[in-house]
Parts: sequence; C-alpha cells; structure tokens
Amino acid sequence: MRDNRERLRSGDEISLFELIQGAWRQKVWMIAAAVPVFLVGVVYVMVAKPVYEAKLYVQPPSQTDIAQLNYGRGSEVGLGVWTVKDVYEVYLRALQSEALRNKFFRTVYLPSLPENERGGSWDLLYREYAKALNVAVAAKDSPSRYVITVNVEDPQRAASWAVRYAEMAADVAKPEVLKINQSEMQVKADNIEQQIAGDRASARKEREDQIARLKEALVVAKAIGLKKPPLISGALSTEVSAVMEGSLSYMRGSDALEKEIANLESRASDDPFIENLRRKQQALELYRNLKVGAEVVSVYRQDGAVEQPVTPVKPKKMLVLILTALFATVFGVFAGVARSQWLRMREG
Repeated sequence: MRDNRERLRSGDEISLFELIQGAWRQKVWMIAAAVPVFLVGVVYVMVAKPVYEAKLYVQPPSQTDIAQLNYGRGSEVGLGVWTVKDVYEVYLRALQSEALRNKFFRTVYLPSLPENERGGSWDLLYREYAKALNVAVAAKDSPSRYVITVNVEDPQRAASWAVRYAEMAADVAKPEVLKINQSEMQVKADNIEQQIAGDRASARKEREDQIARLKEALVVAKAIGLKKPPLISGALSTEVSAVMEGSLSYMRGSDALEKEIANLESRASDDPFIENLRRKQQALELYRNLKVGAEVVSVYRQDGAVEQPVTPVKPKKMLVLILTALFATVFGVFAGVARSQWLRMREG
C-alpha cells in the first residue's frame, strides 16, 4: 500500500495491465453500469414506431403524350411547336413549388394526423412534414429524372402519398400548359382576323378607286359620244383591247362603263375578289375554335410502379442494438476503471 502511495505521489504512470486488472475487479459495477444503457436501446427498438419509405420516379412525357398540343403549329404558320422539354419544365416547376407543398400539407398531411396532434405548433408540424416528403433529382447522370420520397409510419399511406403528390403536380401543370397553348391560339386567331379586316378594307378602297377611275372615263366617253367600243379587226383589235385601261378606259364606251360602275357600286361583298381570303377564313375558324382536351395530354410519365414497402427504413433495429451494446460496453468499462481508481485513491 505504501508502494502504491509512493508511486502515485511520484507521478509514475499506471500500466494498461493494472487498469484492466483493476477494472476487472469491479466487473459487477461494470455490468451494473452497462445493463441499463443496453436496456435503453432495447426499449427504444421495441417502442419506436417503424417508418416506411416509398419512392416514385417521374420522367419527361413522350412525344405522343403531347402530340395534340402541336396541332395547327409549325414554323410555316409562325407558331413554335411544343417540345417534351417545354412541357416537362412546367411540370417540374409545379413539382418543386412551395405552393404545392403547402397545399399537400393542408389537404393531405394535416387531415391524416390524430386530432390531438393537429393543434400543435404549425412550425413544428411543417418541420416534421418536410422530413416526411422530399423531391429531388434521382441521379446526377440523369437530371431529367426526379424521385418523390415519402417516409411515414403507414406503408400503404407512403405509397399512395407519393402517387398523389405526383398527380397533384400534374393537376397544376397541365392547366397551365393548356392555358398557354390556348392563349397562343387566340393570339394567332386575332392576327388572322386583323389580316382579313385589312384585306377587306383594302379591297373596298380599291373598288372605290376603280369606280372613281371609271366615272372619269365615262365623262370622256360621253363627251366624245362613244357609246360602244370601236370595232377593230385583226391583231390590232387584241392590242387595243389590252390597253383599254387607265387613260384609255373611255374606249370601252359609255354603255359598258355605266354598267360596270353600277355593278361595282351595288356589289354586296368584296370577299370573292380578295386573294387567299378563304384560306385565311379557314385558318381563323381553326385557331378560334381549336380546343385541346386535358385527357389527351400528359405532362410527365411515371417510371415504374410504386410498390407498398414491406420493410421499415427506421429504426434499423440490428444497427441500434449493436451500437447500444458497444456504447454500453465502453460505458461499463469506463465505470469499472473509474471506480477502481477511486478506490486506489481512497486507499492511498
């Protein structure tokens, strides 16, 4: 004992063997310290509620899924075609939007909670909700493929929530795509309608100008007493007939000029005389009445089926027990060493 006291006073180090030997003498204390720690881990594993994880992968729609959006479009008509990327970008904005997350929180997550939990702090509830639902890129080498991950205690709910969130994003994105498409169609129809109105106004002005020219020619024809056009035989007749316009219109004779003026003034519509008018009217009818149904358009594709999870992802029981046993052992050894040293000091 005196040797021990002198060794402590002299500051000599205690060997590892002595520490182990001293701890082993306190094995009862070691066990007494380790067992409660291990039991805490066992109780946690037994009491902790299992958490199941469901994943749903989404990817861009196919060209067939958006084919109806491109009816009446093309560079030749001045309307760009919808690409798969264009449509999918609208869906991804909806999928990752905070507005959709809030809507899902209010309409799906909160109603699923027990009545006594709904009255808690919304900040805490939303924090737990943020842990339960996540949207991210599925892999770095596939940036267009996204995964919706749901972690909840009910495996059936996990699978159904993943599907429902993807569908809710589509319910937001699809009307937006259709609205953009319809708006562009209406703008196209308005432009064609303005073109038609311009063509009609131009035709009316041209008819008024033609009437004015014919009236001047009629004055000349009457002044020289020319009622009928002159009869000229041979090749000269063709040449003279070809130039009976402009300043030579009076050569048609007053009778013909009066009839033509009366006909032009009584014309009900200039439409039959406007070039390409019918084609424009057909295009106007198309773009004004073109409607694309939501049922024939898809803004995303689900990559594979969402299966109901069978094995919980939390807690990992075996890992928890192994770590708890390891920690309990370390704690027990520490307790044994500490008691051994305390007793040595008391004896000293």
